Amino acid sequence: MTTTRRDFLKRSITAGLGMFIAPTIVPASVFGPHAPSNRINIGAIGTGRISRDHDMPGVWKYDDVRIIAAADVDANRVADAKKLVEGYYSKKLGKPYSGVTTYENYLDLLANKDIDAVLISTPDHWHAKMAIDAVRAGKDVYLQKPTSLTIEEGRKMSDAVNATGRILQIGSQQRSMEQFRIACELVRNGRIGQLKDIEIRLPGDPPGGNPEEMPIPANLNYDMWLGQTPYVPYTIDRVHPQQGYDRPGWLRCEQFGAGMITGWGAHHFDIAHWAMDKEYSGPVEISGHAEFPTSGLWNVHGDYATEMLYDNGVVVRGTTNSKEKPNGVLFTGTEGWIFVSRGAYKASANDPETAGASKALQASDPKILTSVIGENEVHLYKSSDHHGNWLESVRTRKQNITPAEVAHRSCSACLLQHIAMKLNRKLYWDPVLERFKDDDEANSMIARPHRPPYNF
Repeated sequence: MTTTRRDFLKRSITAGLGMFIAPTIVPASVFGPHAPSNRINIGAIGTGRISRDHDMPGVWKYDDVRIIAAADVDANRVADAKKLVEGYYSKKLGKPYSGVTTYENYLDLLANKDIDAVLISTPDHWHAKMAIDAVRAGKDVYLQKPTSLTIEEGRKMSDAVNATGRILQIGSQQRSMEQFRIACELVRNGRIGQLKDIEIRLPGDPPGGNPEEMPIPANLNYDMWLGQTPYVPYTIDRVHPQQGYDRPGWLRCEQFGAGMITGWGAHHFDIAHWAMDKEYSGPVEISGHAEFPTSGLWNVHGDYATEMLYDNGVVVRGTTNSKEKPNGVLFTGTEGWIFVSRGAYKASANDPETAGASKALQASDPKILTSVIGENEVHLYKSSDHHGNWLESVRTRKQNITPAEVAHRSCSACLLQHIAMKLNRKLYWDPVLERFKDDDEANSMIARPHRPPYNF
């Protein structure tokens, strides 16, 4: 008997990993005339580089999925997205296709009852608010990392997902790469002895950027692009290119994100949590320092070094990668080490180059890597396609590989390091209360003011 998405939604009552997710809101389109009951209709919010190269292609390849809407505050970009998606479906279907509705305001997209789920591929400062608005509108969410601009925003996002019973998956696609799962299983099952130290190596961002004010392009709703962050004059190096889809300048501005500590850190520190079985917790001590630019527009951290202590005694260190220490995650135990990286993989064609290209999985003894995980040992969640895993979760209502709370905790670890870089002293964190201990100055950095009317 063929099981449709309608059947899945009716029958599903429990989720994996011991968590309950109830399908409390079912989009009208599942039962209406605009889509078959087994089709997932998707809206893309934010249609820049990562959406075009990674997120939309990650879902449109599935026959039971259709991207039917796109929203972007840049009219040129949303028009490009419509052309891109409709061109793909025309070629796939072998006939002209015109079925993508475009919006400037994502809230209008969320009001479309035919949309079941959304891809959120915007600048970091919009992530948490859009995710909250989406789940409250009854949509399931694939959210680009990092989860949030602040720890407070991440907590609100995770709480909203749990309160609404929607599905949210963060775009930490390394979990769906086999080498990262294998590395974490080997560590969890003691193949390098007792885990002592994790070193996480991230690329850096260069200083620069032109801070001079420029006329706002007619095709850009700049006020909405800024969102809840303070108003500052427009300059192209603060936003994104008006021609093409090269790496945007906002990635290097602290107003919109913390830099590589969250940009790549959200991936690698998530893997550290997975290997330590600390996905729902965080460090208890954090220290660090970093070099920050003294001129130019771009002001995110450059070279940095951080150290976090977890309550299991494991020390997690963060550092800028180099030719001698390539980008990736190094696990060191009492009986050996394992190093894991993406290898040659890139999510986007113009991802930053990282020094020291290396094999995706290495160990102090090659025999470690061929060790078989026994039936009664720890076997981690297995996914071979990150977007596909999310779509399966949408269909079945079962837990996906990187849900909201796990994503929030990984992002929090990154943001804690960023706060330590700024204060340049040791901090003491309570991962249960999510507060610094006896430190008003540090606690004041857990949140940021929000500019109306885009406040939470």
